[in-house]
Amino acid sequence: MKKLFAVLILLIITLLTCVSKSFAQELYKFTAANFDTSNSIIVLSGQDTPDNAVVSDIKLIKMQDPARAYFDINSAIITFQKQDWHFNSGPIKEIKISQFSTDPHVVRVVLYYDDNFNPDNIQFIKIKNHIIIKTKNGNMCDNEYFHNTYRDEHSSSSDFYEYLTITTPVQQEQDGIAEQIHEAFNAKAEQLMERKELKLNTKYYLNNITTRQNGVLLNGFGAVSIERPMILYNPTRIVYDLPNTLVDMKIRNKEYRINDTETVKIGQFSVNKARIVITTNDVADYIPIYSSDNQSLIIANYKKTNNSTLYDYSSNAIAYNKEKTDSLTESMILKFDAPIVHGIDRYKDKVVLYLYNVSKYNDTNFKEIYKSSFFENAEISLMPKIGLKLSIPLEQDTMISTFLGADGRSLKITLKESKKKTVSQTVTTPSIILNPADIKAHVADGKKKIVLDAGHGGKDVGATSGGIYEKSITLDVAQRVEQLLKQKGYDVLMTRDDDTYVSLQDRVAISENYSPDIFVSIHVNSSVRPEITGVETHYYHQESIALAQTVHSSFASAVHSPNRGLFKSKFYVINHTTSPAILVEIGFISNSGERSQLIGEKRKQATAKSIADGIQNYFKQYK
Repeated sequence: MKKLFAVLILLIITLLTCVSKSFAQELYKFTAANFDTSNSIIVLSGQDTPDNAVVSDIKLIKMQDPARAYFDINSAIITFQKQDWHFNSGPIKEIKISQFSTDPHVVRVVLYYDDNFNPDNIQFIKIKNHIIIKTKNGNMCDNEYFHNTYRDEHSSSSDFYEYLTITTPVQQEQDGIAEQIHEAFNAKAEQLMERKELKLNTKYYLNNITTRQNGVLLNGFGAVSIERPMILYNPTRIVYDLPNTLVDMKIRNKEYRINDTETVKIGQFSVNKARIVITTNDVADYIPIYSSDNQSLIIANYKKTNNSTLYDYSSNAIAYNKEKTDSLTESMILKFDAPIVHGIDRYKDKVVLYLYNVSKYNDTNFKEIYKSSFFENAEISLMPKIGLKLSIPLEQDTMISTFLGADGRSLKITLKESKKKTVSQTVTTPSIILNPADIKAHVADGKKKIVLDAGHGGKDVGATSGGIYEKSITLDVAQRVEQLLKQKGYDVLMTRDDDTYVSLQDRVAISENYSPDIFVSIHVNSSVRPEITGVETHYYHQESIALAQTVHSSFASAVHSPNRGLFKSKFYVINHTTSPAILVEIGFISNSGERSQLIGEKRKQATAKSIADGIQNYFKQYK
């Protein structure tokens, strides 16, 4: 009898162990939580598990005093610290995400809101390893909830950041025996929380960087996006900007070594933009490669990357579609039967996408769908041991953006053509040009043509301070830029080459008659606040953004003065010229210290050289 009882007990223990293991395996682990203000949604991201591993029916419980609602996710745990987000605008005032209990395992999300907010509008969407909680009415992005992964634009109306108050647990040391006993018997006691005021970019929070032999791995939470890279020289380096991104303080402005000859540094370029700089001689071979959940990014030398390390499963292209937004904008949509890992390489006249783990596609269907569209000359081909290569030719000034579905199984490529110039859009040339340029002396002979515009002149002295005139500085610097560009083989026309007055209309007319590839106006800034210093670059038309970004990057990095950034400004000369046009403000004449530098040989030559180098970088990358 005793033996039978022992066997029975053993069977019960074994059964309970198996059941326990079964339940343990079904726990859903949330690895990140993010709030996307552009769509008023919460995104809970977790490990990739079978569809039935997460509860399909979430019950929302509404409460009053204060107005709030909460929901529980059973058989789930969070691997991050509990979150407490406070918002300064909108109907949602606070969101808390915590591990409500561990026996059973329950994750609880609580939303506090205004009294006039209707919690019945809250919707729940399950997309593979994401649970999306939508908190406002209206359509959400797309059915697929596409994340923007790449864009040519360096500024956008979609750029944003949210002021948040975040609380995080305070780490406490337990020195005494009494404290240890208290901790042991009060495991569920509320932790002390530390409050922090942050300007938090709600698209992507970048908190980890890992170097590899031929690249760098970036990790964070949210949805990572990247802008068209810039190539700079002396030393040779490639620059990537990540819009709507906040960089963790612990990794900012530190240099990491990729290998013996290459390094990478990451910084917070502006309040809502991160900048990654890779110093390498192989700038043309570096491309961004996106993980299937769009939370990790590898920037690597694609010629030296072991592609087999990028994925552990394969995918097939199963459907093709297209969208036409307006007469200038069309999209290609590719769907796959499993999440994809992809990279993007932007050239002057095309974009190439590498679909690393995709092995099958239907060429006939592909060509039929995109016939008579912006993508009709696109080519797709199979690369053995790599995946698919999608090449899309682009017209000059066409802007491209790519988007990845939240489930990683769809990819959208959007092309936006530049506005076609009509006769009514062109600038009317004045019947009289007060200071005509000798255009016949500037025959291009196939060379790139540049108009340099030295601000002010003659009776128009520009800004003045300390007995110094802006017109004198701008002419001196412009002439230095002219000399450097001619040495590089460019054809250059000056709107003025001496102390002569030239009206704004005449400057535009001179440029339009010359039909240059680019127009660059040089000015000196001034302010009623004498303590202000720094350099800035202005553009107006979308086609001028790349020129502004490239020249400003060269200019701002070479001159020891605060970088005030890019501005979209409606200055007459950059608004009315039809070629890509920028206006650079090379410093503040109103600041005595900077004024002394601006009239000095060292600052003027450094400024001129950086502008000339920036122009050359622009032509290498974009023309």
